[in-house]
Amino acid sequence: MRKALVVGVNYYSKINGLPGCVPDANSVNAMLKQHADGTKNFDVILHTARDESTSITKKMLKEYVEALFSDDSDIALLYFAGHGHIEMVGGYILTSECSTGDDGFSLNELLIIINKSKAKNKIVILDTCHSGQMGDVSVDSNTAYIAEGVTILTASSKSQYAADEGDGGTFTKLLVDALSGAAANLLGDISPGSVYAHVDQSLCAWDQRPIFKTNVKNFVSLRKVQPPITLAELKKLTELFNESFEHKLDPSYEPEGPNPNSLNTEKFAVLQKYNRVNLVVPVDTVHMYHAAMESKRCKLTVLGEYYWGLVKKERI
Repeated sequence: MRKALVVGVNYYSKINGLPGCVPDANSVNAMLKQHADGTKNFDVILHTARDESTSITKKMLKEYVEALFSDDSDIALLYFAGHGHIEMVGGYILTSECSTGDDGFSLNELLIIINKSKAKNKIVILDTCHSGQMGDVSVDSNTAYIAEGVTILTASSKSQYAADEGDGGTFTKLLVDALSGAAANLLGDISPGSVYAHVDQSLCAWDQRPIFKTNVKNFVSLRKVQPPITLAELKKLTELFNESFEHKLDPSYEPEGPNPNSLNTEKFAVLQKYNRVNLVVPVDTVHMYHAAMESKRCKLTVLGEYYWGLVKKERI
């Protein structure tokens, strides 16, 4: 069972509203509901505060969160976009009625609820200012306490503001990009770790810095997309390469060569796919075509060696 609670708060009655949090929540909801092939992914409950009539109070948010983390689901995921606040006693995420900041939903209280949850994997994604405080024992501490199975991904550090581009947060735009496939591995899986890597690499040193905290034995897949190469083709790595990680080519591999060999051209088609996804590179030449026509070799990249090992050990 995979559950997700997605919350976006644009409307605030006593402080400035935010224009992009509801669109961000809608975008994340669309990504989490289905895998790329249209099959069901998370059971998502979406709550958005667009105006006074759809206000989300602290009491309501707490009830939503408690329901999310109340059972032993395989994954319980919380996404929140809205205002954040920090002071000496800790951080807060703010709901529609908040005015002072410390009247919001305490991140410490949120962490207690999550740490006590029996869900196998608890994932929290916060697109708020100062959200990097989530998990810290105190605001002036660099020590984090998160129970086993908890992963926290935030838009910014505890001392930073989260950038908003008017139509949505920078962090969430990168999050959605990652879930769309930019952070997928060669099996088509997108993990919290790969999402963080994508967001982190997309921001320069002068930008807000995303924060990633986790206490897990294995990453789960947040979403599946179409892999760039089939699993059957990926498993041919150990057929085409031995422990030397090199494969000798000749002109018979090239379909447009003088004497193509059907068995070798089939192998070459797979090798060329490997080349396109950075598993294989030609040796002493630029293109795979020239490697074949000049009877050169191709070899596995470091990434190729990694996937070769996974296939060899029957991990995939």
